[in-house]
Order: sequence, then C-alpha cells, then structure tokens
Amino acid sequence: MTTAVLGQDTRAVGRGRPGVRSTLTAGSTLGLGIAMVWFSLLVLIPLAAIVATAGDEGWHGYVDTLTNPQSWAAIKLTVGQSLLVTGVNVVMGTMIAWVLVRDRFWGKRLLDLVIDIPFAMPTIVAGLVLLGLYGPSSPLGINVSNTRTAVTLALAFVTLPFIVRTVQPVLAELEADVEEAAASLGANRPTILRRIVLPAIVPAIAAGAALSFARAISEYGSLVLLSGSLPFKTEAVSVRVLSFIEGGDRTSAAALATIMLGVALAVIVALDVLQRRVARRG
Repeated sequence: MTTAVLGQDTRAVGRGRPGVRSTLTAGSTLGLGIAMVWFSLLVLIPLAAIVATAGDEGWHGYVDTLTNPQSWAAIKLTVGQSLLVTGVNVVMGTMIAWVLVRDRFWGKRLLDLVIDIPFAMPTIVAGLVLLGLYGPSSPLGINVSNTRTAVTLALAFVTLPFIVRTVQPVLAELEADVEEAAASLGANRPTILRRIVLPAIVPAIAAGAALSFARAISEYGSLVLLSGSLPFKTEAVSVRVLSFIEGGDRTSAAALATIMLGVALAVIVALDVLQRRVARRG
C-alpha cells in the first residue's frame, strides 16, 4: 500500500503539478503542429494581412478613419448597440437557460429547438423575416425600420443563443444537492445564488457574452434590410467597411476592421478579468 505524506503533491507529471515542465508525446506534438497550422491559415495569417494592409499609410490611416465623421458615427453606433445587446443577452439568456434546465413545462423541447433558429438561419433571411414582422407592412402594427431600434432588434435576434447555449450545460451539470445543503444550513435564496450558483456559471456567462459581442459588432445581413443603413443614423461598421471596399479604398476598410478587432479584444479581456474577480469573490 502506498500512502501520501500530508501536504505532498501527488499529482502526475504534466497534469498541472507546479514547478514541473510537462512533456508532449510524439502524437501530441504532431496534433499540436497540425492544429497551429490550421489555426494560422484560418485566423493568424488573414489577420496579419488585414493589419499589414491597414498599415500601408502608417498611423495616418487609423487617424483618418477615426476622424472621419461617418466612420466615427458607425463605430459609436455599432459598439454602443453591441454592448447594449450583450448586456440584455446576459440577463435574458441566463434566465432562459435557467428555465430550460430547472423547470418542466409543456413545450419545453420546442423552445429548446427554437433557440437555435438564429444559428441555422442565414443572416440575410433573418433580416428579411425581421423586416416582414417589424417593417412598414408589419402584421403586428410595429414599424421600427430605419431606426436604431431596428439595429438593436436585429443584433438581439442573432446573438441570443450564445448566452443560452454556454450557460445551459453548466447549469445542467451543477448539482442541486449543494444548493439544498446550503439551504438546510440556513442560507437564503439570494445567498445561494451569489455564493454557489453565480461563481459556477460566471465563466460560461462571460464566454457567451464575448461571443455575443464579437458577433454583434461584425453583423451585416440581419440588420442591413431593417435598419436601412442610413449614414450617421443606422449605418453599422460592417456596412461602412463594405462601402470603403466598393469605393476602392481598401486601406481605410482594413484600418476600420483593425480598429474593431482591437475593440473586440479589449472587451473579451475585460470580460475575462471580470469573471475571474466575480468567481474569486463568490
């Protein structure tokens, strides 16, 4: 029989043991190499090409893009609406995931299937559907076309599933026994949510929020029909980039795309820091 000395780290080498360098087998090295090559071809090299194109005019290209009134209006609209929609999705998406996991009701499976419709539907088709429901010929009597509300509605439609699908499996794996034990020890419902449930699902919420924001700032098809893409009013960054490309100004298009890439990275890092702090304080 083998016994472990109290306080001694008995974890295997290469499985998170501090101070020990992990080693890769030949198969793992090959797999890592293939994965990195594939990732480079799909992501790193295209991103490097965009940054290189944007840098053809040096910093002047970025300054000109940011100081262009129409481009700046598109950036403010896109980032502002994306942040708003992401915040709404965090609340509503988490609530929907909770209902789907913890509650039983008629039509639950149908609702679970409907959640994925924005994933399966082409975005331009989604824009056509939204235009039919909330456009000038709306059967509901609601016309939000060519307004900022149209942008919010379109972005909310295509991004809602991200929060639901990232939080749902985490809630499903969360043991209800822990919550019942806390309740038996006198913890009220808010305390259980704050100290037990929230720390467990915050990483999933942050991941879903990052995906939601990244999708929102790059969306084109679902909002171009309903919003009308009016300059200084409802024109999103994706439409502005397309306008630059159609006008033959690829440098400005690349500069604007690079700026939005920086915004996306900043928000993703901020969400990661926030979820780590919330998880620690749980």
